Amino acid sequence: MIRVELPGHLRTLARVTGHEVTLQITGAVTLGSALDALEAAYPALQGTIRDHATLQRRAFIRFFACSEDWSHESPDAPLPDAVVTGAEPLLIVGAIAGG
Repeated sequence: MIRVELPGHLRTLARVTGHEVTLQITGAVTLGSALDALEAAYPALQGTIRDHATLQRRAFIRFFACSEDWSHESPDAPLPDAVVTGAEPLLIVGAIAGG
């Protein structure tokens, strides 16, 4: 089981309580497989984190694992062991922009 921490607007959309959800992933635990499992468990999130067609990260969404920015990592990159074991969550964060 991995833990995924969602920002408030995505928790509302997915209709979950608490800051985290847990996901069961079979096979390699990568950023892509984690996002696939998240969208499968919470279909309302499809297209909000990644583009429907390209599966590219949306511009104002960031990913963090073990205090490192994973936003530009390959979807096939294995997540750190601390995330895989559930010791640390995968963070999905809404980026802030403005001036």
